[in-house]
Amino acid sequence: MHHRIEDYALIGDEQTAALVGRDGSVDWLCLPRFDSGACFARLLGDEGNGHWRIAPKGARTCTRRAYRPGTLVLDTEWETDEGAVRVTDLMPQRDKAPDLVRVVEGLRGRVTVRGTLRIRFDYGSIVPWVRNSGGHRVAVAGPDSVWLRSEPAVRTWGEDFATHAEFTVAEGEKVAFVLTWHPSHEPRPALVDPYESLESSVADWRSWSDRCRYDGPHRDTVLRSLITLKALTYRPTGGVVAAPTTSLPEELGGVRNWDYRYCWLRDSTLTLGALLAAGYHEEAEAWRDWLLRAVAGDPADLQIMYGVAGERRLPEVEVPWLAGFAGSSPVRIGNDAVQQLQLDVYGEVMDSLSLGRKAGLPPQPHIWSLQVALLEWLRKNWRQPDEGLWEVRGGRRHFVHSKVMVWVAADRAVRAVERYPHLHGDLDGWRAMRDEVHREVCEKGYDPERNTFTQSYGSRELDAALLLIPYVGFLPPGDPRVVGTVDAVRAELGRDGLLHRYSTDDTAVDGLPGGEGTFLACSFWLAQALHLTGRREEARELFERLVGLTNDVGLLAEEYDPGAGRQLGNFPQAFSHIALVTTAVALFGQDGAG
Repeated sequence: MHHRIEDYALIGDEQTAALVGRDGSVDWLCLPRFDSGACFARLLGDEGNGHWRIAPKGARTCTRRAYRPGTLVLDTEWETDEGAVRVTDLMPQRDKAPDLVRVVEGLRGRVTVRGTLRIRFDYGSIVPWVRNSGGHRVAVAGPDSVWLRSEPAVRTWGEDFATHAEFTVAEGEKVAFVLTWHPSHEPRPALVDPYESLESSVADWRSWSDRCRYDGPHRDTVLRSLITLKALTYRPTGGVVAAPTTSLPEELGGVRNWDYRYCWLRDSTLTLGALLAAGYHEEAEAWRDWLLRAVAGDPADLQIMYGVAGERRLPEVEVPWLAGFAGSSPVRIGNDAVQQLQLDVYGEVMDSLSLGRKAGLPPQPHIWSLQVALLEWLRKNWRQPDEGLWEVRGGRRHFVHSKVMVWVAADRAVRAVERYPHLHGDLDGWRAMRDEVHREVCEKGYDPERNTFTQSYGSRELDAALLLIPYVGFLPPGDPRVVGTVDAVRAELGRDGLLHRYSTDDTAVDGLPGGEGTFLACSFWLAQALHLTGRREEARELFERLVGLTNDVGLLAEEYDPGAGRQLGNFPQAFSHIALVTTAVALFGQDGAG
């Protein structure tokens, strides 16, 4: 049987990441980058699609597990009749080649440990040729090669197209395994010392965590979210992937399974805000600079997402040999939503660059000229319908959130010229555009009978993104239309106190069958909206509940099913953790931000 999504923990080296289950099995790992083919794909299939398990012989799930405080180093412990053993998992910061390090340590008695390594390149489809070389196991297929070694050496053998090991550890004894990837046409990379890697990884992560400026309620959970965002950052470029996984379902057995191993512009403002509020200016600058490189070019060609290095071509294909998580198919690689028109991303880019300028991030000489070009394109094209924030596949509409973000784009340009005299632009024209967009949204996107803004012009449907109206400054929090919208969204999209993004009852909106879980980021937005509209006790109660939905190591997926009491969607989800951080800062203000 499959694990639940929340049964996994994350390790990574800021260029890729692995998911480790409570049974001690690494079930997902893409090498060498987040968006590369997976060599362990049991997460979306079965053991035959690749995994690496280390656990006491005969044991099923661990007794306990936890990250070492302030780090991404994971300790998993088992209590058995023979004694107790700990497995420590990490991916140290790489020099060139990625390494996965697993250290087995005896804690009590003498425990027999069993290891099974089943490499399957290209998302579980390719069985490599495995040979011995100087005491190491080497697996090669096409462009990929991995080396497995242990210190001290333990006997390994091949069986059922897998590499097995069995050994005993007594109290105080340690055995370390290192799995190293490199291009098969290159020589084996330099060996890393697994024990030194463990010490340096702990020290490096704690040094980074010590910079966290948030010191309010639930600090450990907020810090875990920030560590997760750091782990989802592609260090060479500064891009932040939405999640390290693909096709984890939004409904078990459903078809809403998408590839999230890319960088979304929709996350940009919230990511910057979270990093800056917590004191991580270097990371915010790196993300800002990734954004500038990714969106450079013709404003008409602006995409909603890019690859970790700014790649634009992310073609979507289905992988038929993987059955999907808990039978949820299809499994998809790539994301066709990259071709969509989403007008809101222009507002998000403008808002991000405005936030970076206000926060004092080092200026880049071409930022303002890029912003002017983006706004001028938007001025000519904002009246078009689009696919909206949620990447619906049911056709374009005049989504209210998209138009609100068009207003944000014009507003931030106007404010920049007013605040910084050295910046020049069509101030009168931009003000007129801002006023026209505002007027149209209030006329066509608002339902006076129900006192709420709607998902799109003329629609009766609602959208949780409407909760961002006061957050971005479109209307003040005390405006009766804002209060009415918050109440309507909570009433119509709420389930057991949490929020859906929008109603999936009408398949004409998103063009897909089935439903999905409540969306965690939207539920955090509701807490912020309640706080802004003066219902602070309700906001804090909701925040407390949402924090309680993190798994045992503090991680959140994209969605949550209140009925089944389980997480859904890609995991861990940057959007959820960003929303957790920004909501904590919003609710606890200077008490938390330091």
